[in-house]
Amino acid sequence: MKTYITQPDDSFAGIAKKFQIKDEFYLKTYHNLNCSQENLIHGKIPARTRIMIPEDPQFMNEELSSDADFDDSNISPENGFDDQSENIKEEYLTDEKKENDTTGGKTEEEQESTPSDHDGKYFVIQKGMCQCNQGFKFPKFKVTSHQKHYWNDADGEADYLAVTEDDLTFEPAATPFGNCKLKPTSGGYLPCSYAPAGKWTKTYDKVKVMGKSCLTEISELMCRTGGKITIFKHGQQSEIGKAM
Repeated sequence: MKTYITQPDDSFAGIAKKFQIKDEFYLKTYHNLNCSQENLIHGKIPARTRIMIPEDPQFMNEELSSDADFDDSNISPENGFDDQSENIKEEYLTDEKKENDTTGGKTEEEQESTPSDHDGKYFVIQKGMCQCNQGFKFPKFKVTSHQKHYWNDADGEADYLAVTEDDLTFEPAATPFGNCKLKPTSGGYLPCSYAPAGKWTKTYDKVKVMGKSCLTEISELMCRTGGKITIFKHGQQSEIGKAM
């Protein structure tokens, strides 16, 4: 993650284009997820505001230029980059805000070069659907962990709420996966008795909503009955949300 200091006429659309980010709503959501409470932006961007810029392929049209191609002449307070750091080039390439070390001892360069299983995957939204390998139906999500952040939606429609690791409720709530293959009887399978075994796993820890990791297409949830729940449909439009 890096930061960008805005100019008076900047917009999320213009900044997204400047940094080759796939969609202005991704940029706005990413900033609001990672900035401090007082720097949340819901309307026009104030000048001289520090915007959080993602570098993960999830958000990008294509990769940014490598370190070897970096042009120092493009960095100055006039064109929108902050020169408060002693090493301006380093601030451009990495976020100056350091969080608690959860890297397992890896350097920042090693972390950035390590491929993620989430690369090229979609984030999951409320109108996405799940499947259980022991069930027969495909319920939609019911987001209960927040009512704040949306993917690919400027109007804040509930269908586009970001699904997090704590969202364990589906629609319909009763027997969401229909009948259960693990409960055979002479008359057929008994109804699903869904009971989540903890939170979702294989979540995307780099993007969080109110401290909760977001789900992508590869996230999984175990049921205490024995079924494994995975993502059937992420819910986003592929032409808007697909990462390169």
